[in-house]
Amino acid sequence: MLNLFYCRFLNKKQILFFFLVAFCIQVHGQHATLVNAVLNDSLKSLYIQQNIAYHNTSGDTLKSIYLNDWMNAFSNTRTPLAKRFFEEYDRDFHFARQDKKGGTTINSIMGDVPPKEIVWERPIDHPDLIKIIPENPVLPGGTYNISLNYSIKIPNDEFTRYGYGNKGRYQLRYWFITPGVYDNGWQVYSHKNMDDLYIPQLDLDIKFTLPSNLSAISSYNSEKIVPEGGEKTIHLNGKDRLETELYLTNEIVFDYFPADTLHVFTNMDDDGIDPAHKSILIKRIVSFLNENLGAYPHPRILSTRQDYAANPVYGLNQLPKFIRPFPEGFNYDLKQLKTLTQQYLKNTLLINPREEKWVFDAIHTYLMMEYMDEHYPNLKILGSLSEIFGVRWFHASELTFNDQYPLLYLYMARQNLDQPLSTPQDSLVKFNRTLANPYKAGVGLKYLEHFLDKETVSHSIKEFYNEYQLKPTSAGDFERILKKNSKKDIDWFFEDYVGTKQKIDFKIRSLNRSGDSLRVSVKNRTGSGMPIQLYGLNDGKIIYQTWVENVDDHKTVSIPASGVETVAINHEGLVPEINRRNNYRAVGTLINKPFQFRLFKDLENPQYNQLFLMPEFRYNLYDGLTLGANFYNKTLLERNFMFSLTPMYGLKSETLVGSASLSHQIFFDDDDLYVLRYGISGNRFSYGHDLFYQRLTPHLSLYFRDSYMRNGRNERISIRNVNVYRDKNPEKPVDVLDYSVFNVNYSYSNPGLVEHFAGNVDFQLAEKFSKSSVTLIYKKLLENDRQLNFRFFGGAFLYNDMGNSDYFSFALDRPTDYLFDYNYYGRSETTGLFSQQIIMAEGGFKSMLEPQFANQWITTVNASATLWKYVFAYGDVGVVKNRHYSAKVLYDSGIRLSLVQNYFELYFPVYSNEGWEFADGNYDQKIRFIAALDLQTIIGIFTREWF
Repeated sequence: MLNLFYCRFLNKKQILFFFLVAFCIQVHGQHATLVNAVLNDSLKSLYIQQNIAYHNTSGDTLKSIYLNDWMNAFSNTRTPLAKRFFEEYDRDFHFARQDKKGGTTINSIMGDVPPKEIVWERPIDHPDLIKIIPENPVLPGGTYNISLNYSIKIPNDEFTRYGYGNKGRYQLRYWFITPGVYDNGWQVYSHKNMDDLYIPQLDLDIKFTLPSNLSAISSYNSEKIVPEGGEKTIHLNGKDRLETELYLTNEIVFDYFPADTLHVFTNMDDDGIDPAHKSILIKRIVSFLNENLGAYPHPRILSTRQDYAANPVYGLNQLPKFIRPFPEGFNYDLKQLKTLTQQYLKNTLLINPREEKWVFDAIHTYLMMEYMDEHYPNLKILGSLSEIFGVRWFHASELTFNDQYPLLYLYMARQNLDQPLSTPQDSLVKFNRTLANPYKAGVGLKYLEHFLDKETVSHSIKEFYNEYQLKPTSAGDFERILKKNSKKDIDWFFEDYVGTKQKIDFKIRSLNRSGDSLRVSVKNRTGSGMPIQLYGLNDGKIIYQTWVENVDDHKTVSIPASGVETVAINHEGLVPEINRRNNYRAVGTLINKPFQFRLFKDLENPQYNQLFLMPEFRYNLYDGLTLGANFYNKTLLERNFMFSLTPMYGLKSETLVGSASLSHQIFFDDDDLYVLRYGISGNRFSYGHDLFYQRLTPHLSLYFRDSYMRNGRNERISIRNVNVYRDKNPEKPVDVLDYSVFNVNYSYSNPGLVEHFAGNVDFQLAEKFSKSSVTLIYKKLLENDRQLNFRFFGGAFLYNDMGNSDYFSFALDRPTDYLFDYNYYGRSETTGLFSQQIIMAEGGFKSMLEPQFANQWITTVNASATLWKYVFAYGDVGVVKNRHYSAKVLYDSGIRLSLVQNYFELYFPVYSNEGWEFADGNYDQKIRFIAALDLQTIIGIFTREWF
C-alpha cells in the first residue's frame, strides 16, 4: 500500500526536480532542506520526500554524516527514550497500544547527483540516529545532497505532549529528519524527552499537504496555500532556523499578538483575562527581551502551553485561579515570560543543549529574575497570603518571589543531592535538571552581578547574544566575554561554581575590637575559592559592607567599628550559601542571635535561633488517641544537626508517652559514601493494656550511592544497640523483661519501574541469643502490564538460650517485633481485628499456621502475580525448623488487593496446609491487612521520579 502511495506521491520528474533544486540552493545557503510531506489523517502518518544539502563547514574531511531521526525514538520500548520513561517511573509508553506509538520507516536514501542509493545504518543503541556513508568523503567547504523517502507514524501526544491529540489536533516536533552538528566530532545523541535537539541552522522549504479542515500554525513564513479537492497544500519557508514545531488544528486555539516587529502566536492558557490585557503583557515581555538581549532575528515566534507544561514555574502560581494569591494577569505574564524567553534563546543560540545547557539556564533564569525585579519588585513568594494574620508571622511571608530560586537549589544541596552545573543534562536527576540546576545557574549570574560592577553581567549577556546569534558557540565563548568585561578575577565562578558541586559556607571565626576598627576573622569552611560579602549592622540596618576575596582557610579583615552592633556574612543572602546560621556575631555580647519560637514548620531565618512546634497525634489500641506536640529545629531545608522532642498524652492509657531524638549527619563528596549519620533516640509507649515499654537506641548509619546519580542504587550499613525496658505482665510472665540487642544491618536497593531488586543482611547479638537473616526482593513488570513479585527470607540462630519462649524467634506470619521497629496498632493482640494486621517481615505468610515460630531456622518464599490491575494471586511456601522437631513444610495461597503496594493492602486467604480457608465459618478473622499511615513514606511514592 505504501509503495502504491509513493508511486502517486513522487514520480521520476519530481525526484529529478528535488535534486536540481538542491543543487541550486547549495550555492546560496548552508544545510538547505526541502521537505514535501503528506498527512494521512486516518492513519496518523506522514509520508515525506526530503532533500538535505549538507554543507561541510568544518576543516575536516567527513567520511560519514549523521542525521537525527527522533521520531523513531517512539518505535519500541528499548529505545533510549523508552528507557528514560522507565527511569522516571512513567509507565504510559511502556504499556501503550502499538497504534499509539510512533516510528520511522525508511524507504530509500539516495546519494549525490546522479541519484544513487547509499549505505546507511542506525548506530547500536541509537535507533533514532542515521549514519550515512557517502560514496566519496565530503571535503571541507563541500556539499553533499541526501534524498530521503520515508514515512512517519506519529505518536500520541500523551507521552511528551507532542504528536496527535484529541479533536484531530497535531502538535508536531522533531517530525522530519535533520542533519546533526559536526564540531570537532559529531555532536549527536538520542531523544530523551528533554527538548534538546541539537541541529545546525537550516534553510527550510516545506510543502505540506493536509486535510482542508486543518490549519497550520508555525513560526515559519507562509508563502501560499493551494486547495486540492478535499486537501490543501501549504508552502512554508524559513532561513537559519533551529526549531521544528508545527501545529495542525481544526479549531481556533492560537491567539495572535503583534509586538513591535515580532508576531507572537500563542495557545497559552489565560485564566480568562481579556485580549487587551494579554496584548499589553506580551508587548512588555518582548520589549524587555529586546532591551536585555537584542532583536529576535525571525518575524514570528511561538509560545505554547506544551512548552510551558514541560518546564513550568512551580509554586503557588499553579493554584486554581479563585485561590491564587497573585495579581490579576500575573500567572499569564509569568508563563509567557518563561516560554518566550526560552524560545528566544533556544531558537537563536547554537550551543549544545545537552552538554552546555547551563548557559541557557543561567541567562534564562537571570532574565526572569530581572523582569520580576523590574515589574513586580515587592511581590512576595506567598503573594497576598503574606498579609494574612498568622501567615505574616512566618519567615516565608517575608521572602520575595525571586527568593524561591536559591531555595530550590539549596533544597538539593542540603541533602547532598546536587550536581555540578557542567553535568550533561541526561546525567542529571529530574529535580536538578528541571529546577535546582537552572536556578543555581541564574542565581550564580546574580551573584556575579553583585560582585562586579552593576552592568557587567547584563552587558555581557547582551554582547554574547548579539555576537553569537545564529552562530555556533559554546560555554567558552560566554566565559570569554564575561572575563573580558570584568575588572575582577572571576575564575572561581567557572572553576568552582559551575565546574563542581563544591558548597559555599563561611563563618565568623573571631571578632575583636582594635581602636576604632573591628578585626574580623572569616573562616572558609569548604575551601571554595568564591568571595563572600561582609557587613556591619546597626539595628538590622546595613551601615557598612565589603567583599572578602581569596579566603583559602581564614582571613582577617578590618572594618570601621563606629555604630556597628553586629557583624554579619552574607546578610542579604546574595550568595547561595549552604549554611547561613553561623554568619552573625554580636559586638560586645555573648548572645549572637535572639531566639525565635514558631508554631508549625517554617523556612529558615538565619538571623535567629529557631525552635518550631508542631501539633501531633497518633493511635494504638492501648494508648488510644495520643495528642501532643513536637518541638524541633528542622526547617523545610535539611540541616546537619537535628533534634526532636515529642511529649504526648494517651487519652486511653491516661499517661505521658512520647519520643525524643538527637542526630547529626556528615556529608561527603565521595563517589560512594555520601552520608554518615549518627545519634540517639528514645521513646515510651504502651505495648499492652497498662503495660509500657521504653526504648533507647544509639545508632550509626553509612549511606552509599552510585556516582551516576540517575542510577537508583543505594546501600546502607546500619549499626545500633537497641535497649528495651518493659513493664512486667502478671498475666503473661516472660523470661526477659529488659534486654539489649546489638544489631548490624546491610541493605541494598536498586529500584526501577520494570525491574526492582532489594535485599538486606541482618545480624543480631544479645545475652541469650544471636541470629542472622537475609531477605531478597525481586519485582518484574511484564510487557502486558502484569507484575511478578518474589521475596525470599532465610534466617538461623547462631545460639538460642531462651528455652520455650518464642519472643525472640523467627515468625512465620507476624513478628513479635521485640526491637519495636514496626508500627503495630495492637502489637500484643492474638485475636480480633488488630491481630490481623501484618508486616511484610520475616516469614511473610498471610495464613495463621502452626508452627507459628521457628527457634532454630526458617526459609520462606513469597510470590504474587497480577490477575487484573491491583488484584493479585499470591502464594507462600516455607520450611520451619524448631529444636527437637522435624522440619515442616508449610504453604498458603489467596487473593491480594494491592491498593497502594506495601502500604495499603488486603489479603484474602484461599487454601493452605489446613485446607480451604473459608471452610470453618470464621473467615472474616482470617483476612489480613497492611496499613501504613506514615505520611513521609506515602509522599515518597509520588516524588520518587524526581530523585
